[in-house]
Amino acid sequence: MKKHVLLLLLASGLLSGSAEAQTRKNLTIAFGSCNRHDLPQPLWDDIAARKPDVWVWLGDNIYGDSDDAQVLRRKYTAQFNQPDYARFRQQVPAIIGTWDDHDYGRNDGDKNYPFKAQNQQLALDFLQEPANSPRRRQEGIYAAYEYRAGRKKVKVILLDDRYFQDPLHRDANQVYQPNPTGDVLGEAQWLWLRQQLQNSTADAHIIASGIQFLPQQHRFEKWANFPAARQRLLALLTETHPKGVLLISGDRHIGEVSRLAVPGLAAPVVEVTSSGLTHSATQNTGEPNELRVGPLVNQKHYGLFRFRQQRRKLFVTAALRGEDGQVFYSEELEVK
Repeated sequence: MKKHVLLLLLASGLLSGSAEAQTRKNLTIAFGSCNRHDLPQPLWDDIAARKPDVWVWLGDNIYGDSDDAQVLRRKYTAQFNQPDYARFRQQVPAIIGTWDDHDYGRNDGDKNYPFKAQNQQLALDFLQEPANSPRRRQEGIYAAYEYRAGRKKVKVILLDDRYFQDPLHRDANQVYQPNPTGDVLGEAQWLWLRQQLQNSTADAHIIASGIQFLPQQHRFEKWANFPAARQRLLALLTETHPKGVLLISGDRHIGEVSRLAVPGLAAPVVEVTSSGLTHSATQNTGEPNELRVGPLVNQKHYGLFRFRQQRRKLFVTAALRGEDGQVFYSEELEVK
C-alpha cells in the first residue's frame, strides 16, 4: 500500500506533478463504517473489484469500547490482519479515515472521555499514520487530503466529531435531548475547517463525519442534536462557497442519501450515509427523513464516488453498493 500523508505533504502521490497524476481522468473513492473485527467481512473483495484509489473509514472501524489500550490495540491488530482486509490493503493506493464513538473508546463518548489522547494514537497506528505526521501532535484526528480526477482536484476533509463534542443527555425513554448551544468540533477545529474551505482551490469537497449532518427526525446521535453547530456548519459553507460539497457519514447501520437546498449555494448539499460493513439494522424498514432521496438501505453495504472529468466539467456518480455487485442506489451529479 502506498503511504498516505497529510495535505501539507501531498496525498499518496495522487496530487503529484507526475504525468500519471495529470492524465488520470477518473478518481474512485469508496467509504464505509460500522465494522466488527470479529464478524464475517464479506465486502472487501466487492469493494476492491471497483478499483478504488482511496478508501475512507468513517468511524466505528472497530468496536473497541474499552478504556484499556491493550484491548483496543488487540482489536485493531485483529482487524488490520483480517485476511480479506489485509488483501484489500495491498490493492488500494490510499487508506484514510476518522473515528466515531466505538473506536474512540466509549459508546456515545464526548469531550470528557479521559482516554481520548491515548486512543487517538492507537487509531492513527491502525491508519499507518507516519510518526512525524501533524495528526500525531494535534488534539483530534481531523485531517485533509487532495486527489486528482484529470486536472480537477477533489479535497477530502475528515472531521473529528468526538474529541471536542459537548455532552448530550437522554430522557426517561432514552431519547437524546438536543443541546441547543452545544458544539461538535471545538474552536481549533472550526478555525482549521474554515481555512480548508476558504483557501481551497479544489473542484469538489468531500466532508466526512462519523455522525449524520443533515437528517433531523430520527432519535439517535446526529448533528441536529447540536442545532447551533449544525447551523454554524451550513453558514460556513454559505460564507466560503466551496465547490461541489458532498457530505459523507456513518454510524446508523443504514445507508441513505439526503439532499438539502442551502440558500447561497449553487447546488443542494448532498449527504451519503454508508453504515453497516459487517452488520446492518435489518429491522429498520423505514424511518422519517424528509431530506431522503432514494431508498433506505438496511443491508450490508458501502459507499462509492466515481469522479470523472469531461472536458471542463467534473461529474460524480454516487452509489450505495452491496455484495456481489448489487447496487442499492446510484445517481450521477455534475459537481458545481
